[in-house]
Amino acid sequence: MTLYQSTFDIFNRNYMGSAAMAVIGQSCLGGAAAMYVLSNGTSIPQMIQLAIIVLACVFANTSILAQMKHKVIFNFIILSALLSIFFIVLNSFIL
Repeated sequence: MTLYQSTFDIFNRNYMGSAAMAVIGQSCLGGAAAMYVLSNGTSIPQMIQLAIIVLACVFANTSILAQMKHKVIFNFIILSALLSIFFIVLNSFIL
């Protein structure tokens, strides 16, 4: 069983608690990513990065509130977390 599938099975079994923790976790991670992006200024590239982070977090939260399929929600949460981590690393070490 792959890591993705085993993690999804745990998420699916404990959906209510996992979804609540995911909203809190990915929102905090998105906020940290926004802070790192804005610490480098407010030019057009930073605003594009900020828009990507905000949209990813909004899609993850909206998918939970709209009660989409659990697999779609899980994928949005993973995408949101990966994008937030990517922009944190990009803006703290590279830029």
